[in-house]
Amino acid sequence: MRRILVLCLFALALSGSSAAQTRVAFLAVGDYGVGGSRELSLGLRMKSFESAHDANWLVTLGDNDYLGSPRLFRVSWQRSFGWARRAGLQVGGVLGNHDYEIGRGGYELATLGMPGRYYTRRVGDGELQLFFLDSNAVTARQTAWLEQQLAESVATWKIAVFHHPAYTCGGYLGNANVLRRWVPLFEEHGVQLVLSGHDHNYQRFAARNGVTYVVHGGGGGGVYRFRGCPRSYPRRVRARYEQGFLYVTATDAKLDVSAIDMRGRVTDHFRLSP
Repeated sequence: MRRILVLCLFALALSGSSAAQTRVAFLAVGDYGVGGSRELSLGLRMKSFESAHDANWLVTLGDNDYLGSPRLFRVSWQRSFGWARRAGLQVGGVLGNHDYEIGRGGYELATLGMPGRYYTRRVGDGELQLFFLDSNAVTARQTAWLEQQLAESVATWKIAVFHHPAYTCGGYLGNANVLRRWVPLFEEHGVQLVLSGHDHNYQRFAARNGVTYVVHGGGGGGVYRFRGCPRSYPRRVRARYEQGFLYVTATDAKLDVSAIDMRGRVTDHFRLSP
């Protein structure tokens, strides 16, 4: 009887270990590249948060550099976010409109772990796949690549990451090219979550055809005011004037997304199922 009990406890321990291994997580930050104390404060807040909430990746949502200097960009990144790689996180980013001002952002690629201006990465054992896109140039070539990659993906969770939102109602409205070319692909191929920056605030929209859209451009610039959304948009269910970042965790059974403010508090949270 004792042997059976020991075997059962061992099996449960193995089961718990396996479940823990399926959990993956990443931090995401947008419009943060202001340099100086503001960027440093954000980076240190994210470091503190990650020390208590493990992450596999640090993801940027664009406008990584407002300084207009490749040298200062690299210095500011190392001061503010160099801890990420030292802590074992991988880094992936996308380019925003400010990043394009010098050489279409080519000087940022190596620092942000970008093999090109659009690419895809699998997180953990592949149950989560990130599609990093360049919304500065929504070309036919990139769109064809995206369609192929989405069609071939077998990931439980498909998350698209790019700078210019499909839906936003603040300092900007949604990007027409993204709406026309990419949104239909997200819906057709089962993308569950889309993350963007650009608007300096936090917004979450109700899922439309299975896709939830989140905007967080509150990395460090001045916060933009909200406006009413067009009737054609999905319903905006959360809007906050705040700076901070996102924390996303995934298992085979659920995807949790939290907005974290500069005090480390959760100001919004939602959960998706496959």
